[in-house]
Amino acid sequence: MTLFVVAECLAAQGKEDRLRTALEAMIEPSLDEPGCLAYRPYADPNHTGRMIVVEEWTGPDALDAHFRTAHFEHVRQVLDLVLAEPMTVRRLVPALA
Repeated sequence: MTLFVVAECLAAQGKEDRLRTALEAMIEPSLDEPGCLAYRPYADPNHTGRMIVVEEWTGPDALDAHFRTAHFEHVRQVLDLVLAEPMTVRRLVPALA
């Protein structure tokens, strides 16, 4: 079952560029992972510090494996330093079969 993830991040004041850089650095290694179908960060045009990452995975096992990768561990450490509040992560499945 395809799994979609929507992760919302809010950078602390003055850390907006570092957030963007960290999320952009995740694109290539994430897309190289087995089970990653899409990985795309988006910037909120109404709030310079807010970014949303939309991901698509082949299923929960692939996403769980993603959370155990070295590049995810690295970005988690960076996010701990640059976020104004904890990241919100929503796991979604298609509403229609």
